[in-house]
Amino acid sequence: MIGVGGLAACSNESASGDKNSDKPKEQKEEKVSFTIMANLHTPEVPSDKIEKLLEEKTGVELTIQWTPDTSYEEKLNTAFATETLPEAVFLKNQTTFIQFKEAIRDEQFWEIGPYLDEFPNLSKLNEQILANTAVDGKIYSLYQGRPLSRQGLIYRKDWADKLGLGTPETTEDIYEMAKAFTEQDPDGNGKNDTFGLTDRADLAYGAFDTVASWFGTPNQWGEKNGELQPRFMFDEFYDTMDFFKELRDNGYINQDFPVTSKEDQQAFFKNGTAGMYIGSMADVVSLHKDAVQLNPDIEYDVHNNIHGPNNDFGVWAIPGYGNVVLFPKSAVKTEEQLKGILGFFDKLMTPELSNLIFWGIEGEHYEVQDGRALASEDQDLTNRDVKPYQALEIGEIKTNGRYDGVFTLPAKEKAEKLILDNENYLIHDPTVALDSATFAEKGELLNQKITDATYQYILGDLDKAGFEKIINDWKKSGGDDVIKEFNESYKKSK
Repeated sequence: MIGVGGLAACSNESASGDKNSDKPKEQKEEKVSFTIMANLHTPEVPSDKIEKLLEEKTGVELTIQWTPDTSYEEKLNTAFATETLPEAVFLKNQTTFIQFKEAIRDEQFWEIGPYLDEFPNLSKLNEQILANTAVDGKIYSLYQGRPLSRQGLIYRKDWADKLGLGTPETTEDIYEMAKAFTEQDPDGNGKNDTFGLTDRADLAYGAFDTVASWFGTPNQWGEKNGELQPRFMFDEFYDTMDFFKELRDNGYINQDFPVTSKEDQQAFFKNGTAGMYIGSMADVVSLHKDAVQLNPDIEYDVHNNIHGPNNDFGVWAIPGYGNVVLFPKSAVKTEEQLKGILGFFDKLMTPELSNLIFWGIEGEHYEVQDGRALASEDQDLTNRDVKPYQALEIGEIKTNGRYDGVFTLPAKEKAEKLILDNENYLIHDPTVALDSATFAEKGELLNQKITDATYQYILGDLDKAGFEKIINDWKKSGGDDVIKEFNESYKKSK
């Protein structure tokens, strides 16, 4: 039977290799046993092969409630309302986390910040990212790390070479490449069947927010006249809308992009209809894998440093986390129980277990090559055994020590370097750790008003005066209160 202190000590010994290192005092306790609620991104529940290894290597009796991503929010809210949440609950994104802040303030979840230093691996978590998850300056959650910005350009280098185009360095170059890919028959088939940029109905992870960054638009909110204001009140936001409107008016972008799915957007790029894709540069590997099945001679390249009219480069950043995990007091009754569960997550941050849940079993799901993990070519095997467990990762490579991947595609290798380079040019959202009760209540509805108006402007259904009327409606519908509350919170945080 393993004790709470023994579990943490085992992790400490694994991390340092020194059996005499400082470690929590061992206590004779019941074996740690708890349930995790996690969202499932694959069609089927994974095999229990990884779960059994986790239990074996940590001494914990583990139950994982796999819940399909499409119904996760519903089940989460129902379990919360009925006080049936399990001991560890993953929140799938920042929006969900914001919605739970009032419950956190009502002390329905454990504050874990004071305990992190007791665990050798949890204590390594990035302080800035932890601060981004804080509620009133207190830490209640562990986070799953994410690169701060993957955003950039993927484009058809073979088309660019044929047309004598170099790597785009400015937003004007992006426009000219989109024009050339539309008008100059880049595939050489003598038909008018290509266009420049493929996009989808997603301002953030489609092309819009990245291009807005290039134009110098703030990341969601920015400081203007001494106070925080939403980005759509900045001239650069209008410049971005005008840029997309001109692309669409001239046929250089798919005409129905405001209702295009991600799958259809990517299909345009993979099947040789479109020549530019703005979004996550890491997508280049999956895009290329499918594209070469249709055209073995296709060549992709990636680029990040694109200057706007002000001759600067910036790129919007996420807060540095994806999932966060909370510990409900309705399920975790005692401090000792909490420490036992934290001990499991501390163990999960060792390189051995971080690699297990991210890459799988060495020799079966991946091989080590020059200090990196080369994933099996059997994608079905990986999806069945490993991929869902990646949702349980705590921290990131810098803090949990797992292997980086082997990239056989040169464009993917370059993309990973540019993702790191992006960290030198980040535009942060200043409201990430701020509070607004109105935004927590009405934020989704308010955001949708502006999203709809943005698309209507680009499609020509709204002019500038019409867009400003929508802003006034946004203010009256709660936006003025959001501005006030964020600024009050901003002043308190200084």
